[in-house]
Amino acid sequence: MAEDAAASGHRYPTAPLALPARPELSGGRSVGVLLVHGFTGSPASMKPWAQALADQGYAVEVPLLPGHGTRWQDLNRVAWTDWYAEAEAAFDRLRKECDAVVVGGLSMGGSVALRVAEERGDQVAGIVLVNPFVASARKELVVLPVLKHVVPSLRGVVNDIKKPGQDEHGYDRLPIKGLAAVTEMWKVVVPDLKRVTQPLLYFRSTDDHVIDAASSPAVLQGVVSTDVEERLLDNSYHVATLDNDADRIFAESAEFIARVTG
Repeated sequence: MAEDAAASGHRYPTAPLALPARPELSGGRSVGVLLVHGFTGSPASMKPWAQALADQGYAVEVPLLPGHGTRWQDLNRVAWTDWYAEAEAAFDRLRKECDAVVVGGLSMGGSVALRVAEERGDQVAGIVLVNPFVASARKELVVLPVLKHVVPSLRGVVNDIKKPGQDEHGYDRLPIKGLAAVTEMWKVVVPDLKRVTQPLLYFRSTDDHVIDAASSPAVLQGVVSTDVEERLLDNSYHVATLDNDADRIFAESAEFIARVTG
């Protein structure tokens, strides 16, 4: 389905997005932004954000991560390195066309975005995170290496959005092998946060029913960036890019991007 959607000009909400730069709107420079969606989600959760940034003149790529946008079983057949490879390919496309590139992510996509920043260093001009999922205090995650061989999925947590009528077009099941891949990614990303030196803007919902608060100190205390700010979202749940604080995220991230790429 994802391939058909891409071929038909992003007909489906789960298809990847690629929006061109308009330097005449962004101070004459061609600036790119990579946005990475979350686990069991899709580019639909990032589309309004991507469009808002494109309206400011920024080129935007929102890749569809492997195992997403089809059926939940496919997420039990991929590794975290597959997600990273897809994001890195989109980053390279932006690098080829743009003078500067910022990376951003929602939930698990925040972990992928941080890995891009770790690996690509000063090629990344800045980082924007929205409720990133890079750690958890939930003890049940410890049994994932065993549970993934016994239980294929559990009831999912989708559309954790306070604003009525929104849909992130995610899976209603939580693939256990896929979730284990997320925690395997943490084992690489979190120790390497000391390699993150880029400016960082971190949005966190104060009421989040998907992830706990463990990711905030893990990131903010793990990076060595000197330009770091955490901003709290008081009127949104986990998928804040589709929630009541979305316009604030769009505006403040655009300001941040302009500053760090100027």
